[in-house]
Amino acid sequence: MISENSIKEAVYQLYKKAVIYLGDDVKSALKEALEVEDNDLGKLNIEAILKNLELAEEKQIPMCQDTGLPVVFVKLGNVEVENLRKGIEKGIEKATKKVPIRPNIVDPLTRENTNINVGDYIPPIDIELIDEEYLEITIFPKGFGSENNNALKMALPAEGIEGVKDFVVQSVLNTKGKPCPPTVIGVGIGGTSDFCLKLAKKALLGKVGERNPDPQIAKLEEEILEEINNAGIGPMGLGGKTTTLDVKILKAHTHTAGLPVGVCVQCWADRHATIKLFDE
Repeated sequence: MISENSIKEAVYQLYKKAVIYLGDDVKSALKEALEVEDNDLGKLNIEAILKNLELAEEKQIPMCQDTGLPVVFVKLGNVEVENLRKGIEKGIEKATKKVPIRPNIVDPLTRENTNINVGDYIPPIDIELIDEEYLEITIFPKGFGSENNNALKMALPAEGIEGVKDFVVQSVLNTKGKPCPPTVIGVGIGGTSDFCLKLAKKALLGKVGERNPDPQIAKLEEEILEEINNAGIGPMGLGGKTTTLDVKILKAHTHTAGLPVGVCVQCWADRHATIKLFDE
């Protein structure tokens, strides 16, 4: 059995890692963006981001003061697990106090803070059943400077691929500098209204720079990325070649009468960390 305490300690370490260390794929994309940038302000902003990442690791402090709302993705295999939700909640509470992580979670109406980054239905936990012999947990701290710029369209099937592309591009361009670009954009196509947005968020777990294995989706990712960057919004919205580091798309089958499209905007701090736990 995988114990509640093992889950708690794993989640604590995951949250700590996610808020301090940015993935090598995102770092590489930022360095490549700096190499091609010819706008002085664009260069300055990317250099500041890279310096910020160095300092976060050196001083073991979060790379951004907005340490996000903890979104949790779980892959549950053929293993016995003790109190999964409770273990996750306790791990988040420990990370909040020990790292420390800014307490962000409040009641939506009274705005009273729970002070432990856990609350009603929070953290949201997405569980996928897998035919493996382990439990996999991913922590995805989602800052709301970017989350506030998400978009949903219940498009008509007749709008097709071009309609999807136009909606995603315009949704990103409308955000300008608000989500702290250069961004990473997750797109969910299909399913239902809520599910396509979940897919969009899940798409952000993919490696920056890697294309979707479906050639049609890969082509769409590239076309959307090119159109966004041609707009010249640039790092922090102050001009430059790189507004978005990458576009990641996931799709699901949907109803014959629908074409839901969800856009999940992520700032340059595309943070997440994953661990696999096995029977003890």
